[in-house]
Amino acid sequence: MPDYRLTVREWPATEQPREKLQQSGPASLSNAELIAILLRVGSEGEDVVSLSQRILVEQGGLSGIHRAVFANISAVRGMGAAKTCALKAALELGRRLMVEDAQMPSIRSPQDVANLLMLEMGSLEQECLRTVLLNTKNMVLAIPTIYRGSVNSAGLRVGELFREAVRHNATSIIVVHNHPSGDPTPSPEDVTVTRALVDAGKLMDIEVLDHLVIGRQRYVSLKERGLGFG
Repeated sequence: MPDYRLTVREWPATEQPREKLQQSGPASLSNAELIAILLRVGSEGEDVVSLSQRILVEQGGLSGIHRAVFANISAVRGMGAAKTCALKAALELGRRLMVEDAQMPSIRSPQDVANLLMLEMGSLEQECLRTVLLNTKNMVLAIPTIYRGSVNSAGLRVGELFREAVRHNATSIIVVHNHPSGDPTPSPEDVTVTRALVDAGKLMDIEVLDHLVIGRQRYVSLKERGLGFG
């Protein structure tokens, strides 16, 4: 084990994060060690791995760092703007890689939709409504953002929601919105919105397959609960 009283450069070569990555691959490193490579240096009296571990603990892990606003991370002792930029950029690259790898997936269940969108939408601080547009084989054509703000029947622009579906020649859609509170329990308004969308879809011959509410690492399928459908 490395002596944490020393700087990382003074650790045995086999324990230094960069050398471990080169010799054994990135999967062999802990989250703190991977972050340490991004941050490069620690702060006075604290090596970079210890700094990285402290950030993980204080922010609630990688998902907490992803959700945290820039100013809160940069204000952490030992961080600053440059280190925060590097950390936020790496997390965004990871998110984009997940999206890129998931291009044109086939949707077979609500869990498939959650796997696509929960990481991103579960960390949003503002309510956001998106539609997953599907072809006849339930392959994803696009996932446009329809609007941001409170999802309610009075402000719902049904025509705009289905306009993207028509433009992409989608035969069915899945509606997804998030609850910034982190609790995905559907509200009565969510059920009302769902019912209105299902009815509108029937008129336009575009089936609304489901409506998912995304929370923090949780989701609810209104279709599975029989809310707004049938």
